[in-house]
Amino acid sequence: MLAFAPLHAAASAAAAVVTWLADALVPLTGGAATAAAIVLFTAAVRLLISPLTLAQVRGERRRAALAPEIRELRRRYADDPTRLQSELFALYRRAGAGPVAGCLPALVQAPFFLVMYRVFATGDGAPELLGERLAGVPLGWHLGDGLTGGVPVVFGVLLAALLALAWWSSRRARRLAAATGTVGGAPADGPGAAVLGRLLPLLPFGTVLVALVVPLAAVLYLVTTTAWTALEQGLLRRPQPAAIDKR
Repeated sequence: MLAFAPLHAAASAAAAVVTWLADALVPLTGGAATAAAIVLFTAAVRLLISPLTLAQVRGERRRAALAPEIRELRRRYADDPTRLQSELFALYRRAGAGPVAGCLPALVQAPFFLVMYRVFATGDGAPELLGERLAGVPLGWHLGDGLTGGVPVVFGVLLAALLALAWWSSRRARRLAAATGTVGGAPADGPGAAVLGRLLPLLPFGTVLVALVVPLAAVLYLVTTTAWTALEQGLLRRPQPAAIDKR
């Protein structure tokens, strides 16, 4: 249990902030104060780590802009894998767009998401949070805990929102890949690109599957963070002229 002590401490701190927000929101939102606090807290954390997202997007754009050069290197050194790897490494280093560096912002963000999920899915740090209600449904309830009253309505609305966001994100991923000629920032004709191209548009729908098995509080978190991600995609991940291969 000692290995999880820092995570528990972080979850307790996050739960304390959510509880404080809920108390402050009671005059405005009444019985839905805790649900509103979850949404507000999630949005605040996403705003806090937005510089990491900006760094990740810049890395993606740098790699996408290198796609024509990478294709040329692969054509030139198709029969010499060792030389190809050396040339690719040198190209990435000159452009400051290493593939591993592009993943670092996402890795740094992971602890934030783990803490939020732990608070809203398990109640770690403040179990009483999951006893609060939204439209009469306890935040600790799962979809299968009751199929009468407000449960189907509340979960149905949130799941429909997640499904719509997943569809939008999937469609945008396909359109972005077609516009830039890249998949995940790498050339669309590179090794494994075909498999990755089929997999990436399906990933957003994984959130919907997760929402089917987690408590209502965690579903609220998923809807909020997924909506934020969709907003980031619309504002930050627009196709850039320099990344489009005009042939």
